[in-house]
Amino acid sequence: MAPPASATTFLRALKAEGLDVVEVGDWAGHNRNHKGPWGPVHGVMIHHTVTKGSARTVDICRKGYSGLPGPLCHGVITKDGRVHLVGYGRANHAGSGDDDVLRAVIGEKALPVDNEANTDGNRYFYGFECENLGDGKDPWPAAQLEAIEKAAAALCRYHGWNEESVIGHLEWQPGKIDPRGFTMSAMRARVAKRLGSKPGTGGGSSSGGTYTVRKGDTLWAIARAHRTTVPVLVDLNDLRDPSRLAVGQRLKVPGAATATYTVTRGDTLWSIAASKLGDGNRWREIASLNKLRDADAITPGQKLKLPAK
Repeated sequence: MAPPASATTFLRALKAEGLDVVEVGDWAGHNRNHKGPWGPVHGVMIHHTVTKGSARTVDICRKGYSGLPGPLCHGVITKDGRVHLVGYGRANHAGSGDDDVLRAVIGEKALPVDNEANTDGNRYFYGFECENLGDGKDPWPAAQLEAIEKAAAALCRYHGWNEESVIGHLEWQPGKIDPRGFTMSAMRARVAKRLGSKPGTGGGSSSGGTYTVRKGDTLWAIARAHRTTVPVLVDLNDLRDPSRLAVGQRLKVPGAATATYTVTRGDTLWSIAASKLGDGNRWREIASLNKLRDADAITPGQKLKLPAK
């Protein structure tokens, strides 16, 4: 179960991946939550808009059409590579799709053919609409394709997903053809390569270092603390069973902490995570990164490593 990121964390994740983000109006409070649940989220869905012109495209995706109110996605990726945030929460983008596809996304497995429309996708997916006519002739500029790659990777990185959590609308709902003009298999390959890197960089592993497993650690928590993914750690360490870690086991990690913090009187790991990382729930990452056996036993003057924002 993956609760959606907060709007603030969503924005931060996109920016950390090196994206040029435009905030449109009160995007963080613009949603269709009164029509149904939002979350848990399981993946990222990519669409094309069948429109021309960035301003018009963004306006349509924010407001919607007659009979299909906006927002029609969370972010609009225009041809110049910018991501325009138009809504956050439940959005009218995915529609009904195949429950077998959803199970494959959750299991990060190869997708079956979508032949049913029996599951509410607006609940389970982040959605990005991409400015394109969808006629197979309208070009996809390199900057736009890179932005799609970065946006998908940013959310995969945040949730600890791999590239199999990124799908196209045409893979979800029977009869849909979007995105048209590039293949989702090629885009997933790009995302996989990027997930082997630190945010804001190209593909390939960073020099990184090692991490010693302590009691209570999970591979997911270690991956998140080091701003990487479970599949990357599995591959880097040749792990046969990612669910079985041994206390004292040394793992290669592709990323490292980027800052330190000196504890002051009254601090808690939660308050440090909230003030320095923007999300108090990330206190576990600080505990994991600093090998703290007792998360409550921090003292003034103690220096803590902080994971990347």
